[in-house]
Amino acid sequence: MTKVVFYEKDEMLKGFLIKDHSGYDEEGYDIVCASVSSAAYLTANTLTEIVGAKADIKVEEAYLKFILKDKFEEAQANLKGLRLHLESLAGDYKEYITCKTEPV
Repeated sequence: MTKVVFYEKDEMLKGFLIKDHSGYDEEGYDIVCASVSSAAYLTANTLTEIVGAKADIKVEEAYLKFILKDKFEEAQANLKGLRLHLESLAGDYKEYITCKTEPV
């Protein structure tokens, strides 16, 4: 199951952690993993390359941790959009993905 945690402080999203494979289907056919990965990389790349935010990023097999270091206000639309998207996926695929928000 894919686990997603959004980190929040002072009512602002500061980053996210996504880990584990969903198990929806085998590698290369897993639409849940593909949807999550695509959305997460789009968000991370938009924030670092387009917005110009600095972030601590750790990527491993079935693991992505993204923590903003600056430009928190500018990043909110992207991070809230990612959360909305992944929470929607979690609603549709309850057995394969969970989302929660935790304080930093």
